Amino acid sequence: MTDVRTPQGPVRVLVVDDQPLMRRGLARLLAGEEGIEVVGQAEHGRAALDFLARCAADTRPHVVLVDVHMPVMDGITLIGRLVEEHPGTASVILTTFQEDEYLFEGLRAGARGYLLKDAEPEEVADVLRRVAHGESILTGAVADRLIGALGAPAPAPSPSPPARPSEEEADPLTERELEISRLISEGAANRDIARTLFITEGTVRNHVTNALRKLDLRDRTQLALWYARTRG
Repeated sequence: MTDVRTPQGPVRVLVVDDQPLMRRGLARLLAGEEGIEVVGQAEHGRAALDFLARCAADTRPHVVLVDVHMPVMDGITLIGRLVEEHPGTASVILTTFQEDEYLFEGLRAGARGYLLKDAEPEEVADVLRRVAHGESILTGAVADRLIGALGAPAPAPSPSPPARPSEEEADPLTERELEISRLISEGAANRDIARTLFITEGTVRNHVTNALRKLDLRDRTQLALWYARTRG
């Protein structure tokens, strides 16, 4: 299985939603965002797979933006099929539903991102670009739900729970890196972190890169989960 292909030019996107107004509106909005090229639309999962089967290698979508509830083939099923049949194409869920079952089902199926339909177009475009370049992205409200669920007490505690990391193990980061990790776990974007800490966005990115390297993590979502687990 190959990794998601990193685009050399614009990020090619397929929009999949059973509501024509929503689907066409999304396509129009995203077409106006820098670095995004909407290459197709589909009304359900089966149509999306048919579209991908017809695509040449140089026109295949880098990312599929997927609604959860659709006829013929729903979004969760589609995501699983994409992982199996088109591993070079990532998927991002876009839905109005905030129930935990859809969040966890989507992530288990292989989604690389999860957005709510009230997100701003530039936020959607930013997530699509980052996912296309290999990141896994959960926006603030969604990340809060996941972190909250992971931090909730288990229904039946283990008789021998794993020991909490020692202070040395829990704090491999500098004070500034920890501070930025905390803000990321709260759903803050780089520009918000820079404004809060009175530093540049470039400095924020450097600290995030250093933290990921020290912890051997892949992306901001994993960093947020690490912070919630060790410092929450």
